[in-house]
Amino acid sequence: YMKDISPSFFSYFPDACESEEETEQEKQPTEKTKTETKPEKRKRITEKTVKAKKKKSEQRETRIIACTVAQSSGSHWALSLNGSSIYFVFQKKKTITEVLATSEPKPGCPADLQNLVTQYFSDKRSVIEQEELKLQDSCFLSSNDLTHSLSSYLKQVCPKWAKIQKQHTGKSSVVLLIVCSSALRAIELIKQLTTFKGEAKAVKLFAKHIKIEEQVKLLQKGVTHIGVGTPGRISALIEKEGLNLQALKYVVLDWNWRDQKLRRMVDIPEIKLDFMKLLENGILNGCKDDKVKIGLF
Repeated sequence: YMKDISPSFFSYFPDACESEEETEQEKQPTEKTKTETKPEKRKRITEKTVKAKKKKSEQRETRIIACTVAQSSGSHWALSLNGSSIYFVFQKKKTITEVLATSEPKPGCPADLQNLVTQYFSDKRSVIEQEELKLQDSCFLSSNDLTHSLSSYLKQVCPKWAKIQKQHTGKSSVVLLIVCSSALRAIELIKQLTTFKGEAKAVKLFAKHIKIEEQVKLLQKGVTHIGVGTPGRISALIEKEGLNLQALKYVVLDWNWRDQKLRRMVDIPEIKLDFMKLLENGILNGCKDDKVKIGLF
């Protein structure tokens, strides 16, 4: 409707015109200020939240610093508590590999086996039963001094092997039992027997790629003189009556051999458990009756 009013009309009301212009000019900056205050408020809010987060993170950091222990170097440890540092020195437990890597290999002896047996059965048998587990020195063959191969060692401890193998005619039994940690090691030991065994027959007694039923049938078919295998499978064969110990005279333990991690057979927990079970399954009784002798190779 302002278009229909002539300009001369506003000349009679100069104050009104100025007031309207001023109000319009005042409205424009207020709208700008309103638009400008929104991001400023957002900035203030974000700054407050950031500061609050920083305070929380600082509180958390102080709590964490007060509760955590940080390793500085080697066996020296540092505990920082609200800016003050406390230093401790701990002796780090070394692994078997670390200990053996820095030490010279020592040949096993009968005392090592005896200590292993007593330590294992200390919480499983009574004091009287533990006394019965002790083996006499006559139960042991001479130990390997780390200079022998398997054949040369067996020739030393079994000098009458040719006569012994001819006298053995029983099935499902062996005269010589070699106990090792793995199937690959068993195959390696069988290869080393060529210069010792002569006409004797050696059989593999491990679980890898061979079913226990097949091994039972193999032992029942013909006469076998030497058994080479792992303690777990040998124990299983004894329990299933696939292998009897009536003709057993010698038990040779692959004691000194170590794997890539420098572990012996008795250093591996699961094999150690099977080995102790094998000793319980008739070998210790055979040693007490003076029928079986144990050698540490």
